[in-house]
Amino acid sequence: MSWKNAVWFRLNVGFIAIILVTNVVLFLVTIFGISEIIIEEVQTRVRMDLNSADKVFNEHIGDICLLLKATSARRTVPVPLESWDREDLHKLMQSIWQAGELDMLSLLDNDGRVIYREHNPSQMGDNISNNPIVARALREKHCVRGAAVVTYEELERENADMLRMASLEIKSTKVDQSEKRTIHRDGMVVGAAVPLVDLRRDGEIVGFLYGAKLLNKSSGIVDEIKEDLYKNESYQGMDIGAATIFQGDVRISTNTMGKDGLRAVGTRVSSVVYEQVVEMEKIWTDRAFVVDDWYITAYEPIRDPENRIIGILGVGVLEEAFVHDRKLAMWLFLSVVILMTVISLLLLTLMTRTVLRPIGRIIKMSDKVVAGDLSARVNMRLPGEMGMLCLAIDQMADAVAQREEALAQATRRKIGQSEKMASIGRMSAGIAHEINNPLTGLLTFEHLLKNEEGLSDKGKEYLEIMYNETSRMREIVMGLLNFSRESSLDMKLLDVNEVIRQWLKSPCSQKDFKDITVEKKLAEGLSKVNGDANQLQQVLTNLCFNACEAMPEGGILSISTSEENGKVLISVADTGCGIKEEDLEMIFEPFFTTKSVGKGTGLGLSVSYGIVRKHDGIMKVESEEGRGTTFTITLPVVSG
Repeated sequence: MSWKNAVWFRLNVGFIAIILVTNVVLFLVTIFGISEIIIEEVQTRVRMDLNSADKVFNEHIGDICLLLKATSARRTVPVPLESWDREDLHKLMQSIWQAGELDMLSLLDNDGRVIYREHNPSQMGDNISNNPIVARALREKHCVRGAAVVTYEELERENADMLRMASLEIKSTKVDQSEKRTIHRDGMVVGAAVPLVDLRRDGEIVGFLYGAKLLNKSSGIVDEIKEDLYKNESYQGMDIGAATIFQGDVRISTNTMGKDGLRAVGTRVSSVVYEQVVEMEKIWTDRAFVVDDWYITAYEPIRDPENRIIGILGVGVLEEAFVHDRKLAMWLFLSVVILMTVISLLLLTLMTRTVLRPIGRIIKMSDKVVAGDLSARVNMRLPGEMGMLCLAIDQMADAVAQREEALAQATRRKIGQSEKMASIGRMSAGIAHEINNPLTGLLTFEHLLKNEEGLSDKGKEYLEIMYNETSRMREIVMGLLNFSRESSLDMKLLDVNEVIRQWLKSPCSQKDFKDITVEKKLAEGLSKVNGDANQLQQVLTNLCFNACEAMPEGGILSISTSEENGKVLISVADTGCGIKEEDLEMIFEPFFTTKSVGKGTGLGLSVSYGIVRKHDGIMKVESEEGRGTTFTITLPVVSG
């Protein structure tokens, strides 16, 4: 026997597989559990960082609002605003610009028309009421602050420097190779619009002061967020954290660095983040690929004063910095697992070969038994379970030998019984043939005598008795002939429904149907079967006459057909007395009958069963005493 088939080898392989699978599962569960904990803690930190970044972002907007409010509160505004002395107005606007480091500063009238633009005084008279900050301030008549997108034309009217700052070249990254745009020209600002009040006219609003900072290529807000949150933390020379402001899907302000060492302005956010934050208006907290590395990130939408999403505020920490410790723990744990696995396998192999050495004796004994030597035994009585196994195998061998002998005896008896039944069948056929001819003659002469004149009534009565008894004898003889002969079938393609309809038209099917209601339920479109119509009608005759005899007081006889799973089913059901449970297993046996003496031969169902079997069919019976009986014939359909 090959060593690969040895019991010890297969047991070792099984135990090795169990140990390896267990250790691998333990390793994976532990590593992934640690990873999940680390990632969850980092995500919690990043969510909190996003809250802090949002606070810094809004503080910058609030500072602009406070600056403009303070200016409007301590100044007397001339009416109309166009009458404001240009020199005084320039000094005021310059002081505001220097205090707030504003990129845009304009004086507006109540319709949003620019009366004075600090960075380009020659450009005036244009209307910027389409700016969301200005539009809401004009509408609500109070200070409005927030972020907004300004168009290329508005930036152009400010000055050329702002136009250059806002213009960005779109750069491709590993997760974004899109080339649908190459230049980003609009800008995003944070700012405020404050009403100017004429105290001499009971606080009447005579105009608005509008100021804003351009975020494109500006690093002030994002660097302040990074300083507050990550305090110059680094990993392998890379900053551990970063903050980014997006206009739409484009980075316009960030401290995330590209491989060229420059800020990665002009790159796009990944499509999955954009879809969730901008299109689905949800906060993103998960790992994401940022420019060249994976980060644990958090993003939230930036909305303008009209509540429209115009960009994204995001923060993130370098994922690699937090998985470094996980990798060290993973390799250490993996080393321990491998070492313990090797030691376990060595010990297991040694123990298995020692403990299972007697199994070879058992295998040899088993091979002998399989080869036919039922006298082979292990004959080993070791202590413990191995000894119990040897004893059990010997007992099993004894039991197998005993059952083999009993089976051989039963087979011999069965063969003898079959030979006897065959002899009886041949003898019955011969006797039936010899008796059938004189019985036919007797019936003929009895029929002739019944028609003779001058026969007394008593003689006629005796003659009728003789005729009936002779007919019964002939019926028994015909049953014996049908049971014993191997008649050939005239097989043809048949429509089962047509066979049943022709049988119902025949006179023989009507004579015993008094007080019987015949119901037929023939399914349409049945497949054809291969069969002998006469033989199948004989089966129907036997089943239906038995059903009628089971309903002496009348009842319902149902004949139905159906097709299931490539089989045609014929059901004959009655509402008669039913069959006792103990008789169900014997009803197809020859000469078995539950009818009274003289009422049947016990061959009808046996002959019918044989006919169905010759058609490669199955006959089944279901019955409940007092409720009726159903015989079901299943015939195979003709394929193709």
